[in-house]
Amino acid sequence: MTDMVTVRGLNKVYESAGRRVEAIGDITFSVARGEFACIVGPSGAGKTTLLKCLAGLLSPTAGEVRVDGNPVTGPPPGMAVVFQEYGRSLFPWKTVRQNVDLPLRQKGLSKERREQLVSESLAAVGLADSGHSYPWQLSGGMQQRVAIARAIAYEPQVLIMDEPFAAVDAQTRADLEDLVRSLWQSLGITTLFVTHDIDEAVYLGERVLVLSASPTHVLDDVRIDLPADRDQVTSRSTPEFAELRTRVHSGIQDAKAGRRATGAAA
Repeated sequence: MTDMVTVRGLNKVYESAGRRVEAIGDITFSVARGEFACIVGPSGAGKTTLLKCLAGLLSPTAGEVRVDGNPVTGPPPGMAVVFQEYGRSLFPWKTVRQNVDLPLRQKGLSKERREQLVSESLAAVGLADSGHSYPWQLSGGMQQRVAIARAIAYEPQVLIMDEPFAAVDAQTRADLEDLVRSLWQSLGITTLFVTHDIDEAVYLGERVLVLSASPTHVLDDVRIDLPADRDQVTSRSTPEFAELRTRVHSGIQDAKAGRRATGAAA
């Protein structure tokens, strides 16, 4: 399986008014085409900085990011991003369909193709009948579904999700987790998912990358050997889930304490 995302020796230093902060020390990892990888780490571990470098929104101080073999020097054309603050990413004066359609207009697609993609993506996230509503008329979970629909309508090769469910209630979060995993299985989009929630990372991912405290590096790379078909009750109650959760949690505690991870990289 070929790599879709490759990060090599990534380093990011912020300098201003004589102050120097090394947000990312030295990060190296790769994500295979079609893989679902979750990224966890303690607060201040540089997760957002890493994502901005992956998305071409921030230039690294050293090292490189490649998407499908091409160096990232700006936002890659085959990448979509879903943010935590869905309310800020949707235009309240545009309908749901218009919000989903907006990036497709920038791609220069025909009206017929855009309408097809918008309808298909809204149906895929369970909002087929909400296209003419406005975001402010929808619940928080439904608004985040609109943001996800907009991302998949773009037909990306890579989907980056930055703590997308942190602002919704527990039941909605569980529903959205199952939605994202189902979409990943059906569409095969290479997905990088950043979360603070250890259980969420283990439940969703095929791998979990554990980041150290700043200056950041990869402490552990945990292979999630759970069945492909997962559900919120059965999957989370197995001994295998508990073992994986413990390993990731231990890695986070090691990161907070400035220790090297005790688990060997998978």
